[in-house]
Amino acid sequence: MVSYNSINNNLNQRERGSECITLGRLAPDFIAMSTQGYVRLSDYRGKWVLLASEPMAFKPVGTTELIKAAQFYPQLLERNAVMVALTTDNIYSNLAWVFDIYQKTGITVPFPVIADSDLSISEQYGMLNPDRLYGETVRDAFIINPYGRIRSILTLPSSCGRNFQELTRILDSLQITEQYNLETPADWQPGGSVLVPPPTTYDEIINRLNTADNHGLQCPLWYVCYTDLPDSNPDVSPQNEEPAESLTYDVCF
Repeated sequence: MVSYNSINNNLNQRERGSECITLGRLAPDFIAMSTQGYVRLSDYRGKWVLLASEPMAFKPVGTTELIKAAQFYPQLLERNAVMVALTTDNIYSNLAWVFDIYQKTGITVPFPVIADSDLSISEQYGMLNPDRLYGETVRDAFIINPYGRIRSILTLPSSCGRNFQELTRILDSLQITEQYNLETPADWQPGGSVLVPPPTTYDEIINRLNTADNHGLQCPLWYVCYTDLPDSNPDVSPQNEEPAESLTYDVCF
């Protein structure tokens, strides 16, 4: 019988180089046991993935997060996104945890919770707090695009629960950028005006100022121009992009 740990070693057999886990890099692939069976990250290609770590099972903050994530999960599915949670506990602790939530609240956790008891995935993604006790992770959330590239990294202390409205807002923003090459301003909320990238040459500056009204742009500054989103329901399916090979990266701090 082949263990998932040995499979992970084969998936990441390249020597660690000078590459770092950071935005735009290919998310390291893995296979791991979860509450829904074996999970392989690359099997989710074509979908957005929210990979979220929990310090340990049966923690108060993490329990509220699983419950809130379960309630938000339909909104993720509407965005062509899935969630994968992770703890450093064994599979039986995770199973007992999600079953306890169901027994006490009637809420089913609809996404897999990975058992990373050997810390292999946590170390790959830099989730381990250097001052950790008992192998606890920090509270990390990675948003990975349909091609397997990391588009957002959000790190919180283990004492602070995530805001899932903010996570879905970030996901909406990332999808708008990838679909339309537009940006979202401070305090942006879905449905609000978005920003066009700034001009990169002098001629583009003059052309933008002369044609802003014709293109429906509102430019309080020549490099800050607002516009409406072309489509209120952007296509979040993957574009044609050659999938890259998964690598193992060093984590940079």
